[in-house]
Amino acid sequence: MNTADLGLPVDVPSTALFTDQYELTMLQAALRAGTGDRRSVFEVFTRRLPEGRRYGVVAGTGRVLDAVENFRFDSGVLGFLRERNIVDEATLEWLSGYRFSGDIWGYPEGEVYFPGSPILRVEGSFAECVLLETVILSILNHDSAIAAAASRMSSAAGDRPLIEMGARRTHELAAVAASRAAYVGGFATTSDLAAGFRYGIPTVGTSAHAFTLLHDNERDAFRAQVDSLGRGTTLLVDTYDVTEAVRMAVEVAGPELGAVRIDSGDLLLVAHRVRQQLDELGATETKIVVTSDLDEYAIASLAAAPVDAYGVGTQLVTGSGHPTASMVYKLVARAHSADPQAPLEPVAKKSLGAKSSMGGRKWAARRTDRYGVAEAEVVGTGTVPSELADRQLQVELVKGGEVLSREPLDAVRDRHAAARAGLPLSATQLSRGEAVIPTEYV
Repeated sequence: MNTADLGLPVDVPSTALFTDQYELTMLQAALRAGTGDRRSVFEVFTRRLPEGRRYGVVAGTGRVLDAVENFRFDSGVLGFLRERNIVDEATLEWLSGYRFSGDIWGYPEGEVYFPGSPILRVEGSFAECVLLETVILSILNHDSAIAAAASRMSSAAGDRPLIEMGARRTHELAAVAASRAAYVGGFATTSDLAAGFRYGIPTVGTSAHAFTLLHDNERDAFRAQVDSLGRGTTLLVDTYDVTEAVRMAVEVAGPELGAVRIDSGDLLLVAHRVRQQLDELGATETKIVVTSDLDEYAIASLAAAPVDAYGVGTQLVTGSGHPTASMVYKLVARAHSADPQAPLEPVAKKSLGAKSSMGGRKWAARRTDRYGVAEAEVVGTGTVPSELADRQLQVELVKGGEVLSREPLDAVRDRHAAARAGLPLSATQLSRGEAVIPTEYV
C-alpha cells in the first residue's frame, strides 16, 4: 500500500523551532501593539526561475501540511525560549496554546509553476501566519528544487526508469525528502529505505564494489550474490575488467541474468560494447543499468545508447546546480483592524531592484490554446474572468486549521506527468531559455 502523506508523524516532537528567531520577535511586538490579530494573507511565490529553467515543479505540499499540524509549542520548546529570553512571558503564554486555525490554498502538489505564481496562500491572523514562514519555505524550496531537477532528468530519460540513489550525498533527513521529491518528478525507485518506509516508494539495491573486493575473486562474488538474490539480480561489472566481468556474470547466472551495472568509464562506449557482448552470449534480455554522477545532460547524451535504466545521486539531491527554488513568503493583504469583518487591504514591498512584490490576494489560472496546450499563466486579484473560471489552479488545502485531504504520492506523481505534458514541447529542452509560458497580471 502506498502510505504517502497519510498523516504519519514527523521525525521530531514538534516543528515549532524550524523557524527563524525574528518570527517570534515580530509576534511579540505585534501582540504588544495590538496588531497581531489583524486578518492577514501571506503568499508563497518566486520572482524568477533558476537560470535556464523553463518551469518549476510544486513539491513538498504534503510535508507542509504535516509540519503545520505539528507546529506546537510544548513544554520543552517553551522552556528553551524562556531560558534564552527570546520572547516575554505574555508571548510564551500565547504560544503555549498555538494551533493554526486559518485557511491554506495552493497549487496542488505536482503541478508546474512560473515566476509570480501564487503557489501557496496562507490566511489567518498575522500572529498565527507569520510563524509558519520559515518552515513552509524550508520545505517548498528544497523539495521543489529537487522535483524540478528530477522532472528534467525523467524527461531526458524518456521511458527508461530512473533510480534515486543520493542518500549518501546529503543530510540523512534531507535524503528522505529528496527521495519523495524525486518520485514526484518522475523517478521510479529509490535506494533509501527510510523513504520506502515513510512514503511507500519502491526500493531497489543489490551490491557495491566492496562486495566484490571482499571475495577472493570476482567469480566468487558473483556466485555469492546469485545464490542469495537469484538469477534476476543486477551484477556490478566494472570493478576490474568489464569485458571479463560480463563474460563471467553470464557464465555464473546464465542468460536469465537480470541486469549488469556500469559505474565508470565512457558510459556511451561501454554500454554499446556490453550490449553486444551480452547478446553474443545469449543474454539478450539482460538489462544494462548505468550510474556514475549522472545529470540530465549526461542522461540525454545516452539516449542513443542501449541503456535500460539510470541511477542518479549527487546531481539529483543538489538540484542539479540549483539547490533552492528561491521562493519567498510575503504579506500581500491585511485588515486595518482586528475586527473579523474589516476588509482586506492590499500591501506590498516597494523597493529598488528586483525585490518588489505585488499586493492583494491572488488567484491563478492557466490559459490554453485551442489544442489544450498552456500558453500563459494568468495571475490577478478580484473577480476571475469567466473564461478562466474553470482553469483556476489553486485548491483548498486547510480550512479552519483542519487539513482537508491528503493524497497518495502516486496521484501527485501522475499529476506532474500530466501537467508537464500540457506544456509546450520546448519545456523539455535542456538548452537554456526563459520560462516556457509568460506570466500575465490582470
